[in-house]
Amino acid sequence: MKTKNQKFLEEFNKAFARSDTDFILQHVSDDISWTIYGDFSIQGKEAFAKELKKMESPEPFELIINNIITHGRSAAVDGTMTSPDGKVYAFCDLYKFSGLKNPKIKEMNSYVVEIKK
Repeated sequence: MKTKNQKFLEEFNKAFARSDTDFILQHVSDDISWTIYGDFSIQGKEAFAKELKKMESPEPFELIINNIITHGRSAAVDGTMTSPDGKVYAFCDLYKFSGLKNPKIKEMNSYVVEIKK
C-alpha cells in the first residue's frame, strides 16, 4: 500500500508527463531549488515556472515509474518517460519536502539520461 507522499509523488510525476504546469506549481514552495545535473540549476518559483514552460508538450509523455521511495522529508522517484516523438529518457529525481504535514516540494535534484536504441 502506498503512503500519502508516495501517492503525491506519483501524481506529481504524472503532471510532468502531461505538462500540467498548474498542478506542479501548486505543489512546490516559493523558494524551490531545482537542478538537472549537466543542464541547469535554478532558484525560486518564477524561474521554475519558466523552465516548465520550456518543457511543455502538446501531447503527453508516456510515464513508467519504477520506484518511489520516501523517508521523512526526503524522497526519490525513478523511471522512464517516452516523448511523443519516441525519445526515451531514464530519470531519477531526489526530493526534499518543506515539512511533514501537507508538504510542498522545496528541492529537486534530477538525473536525466536519453536512452539510445
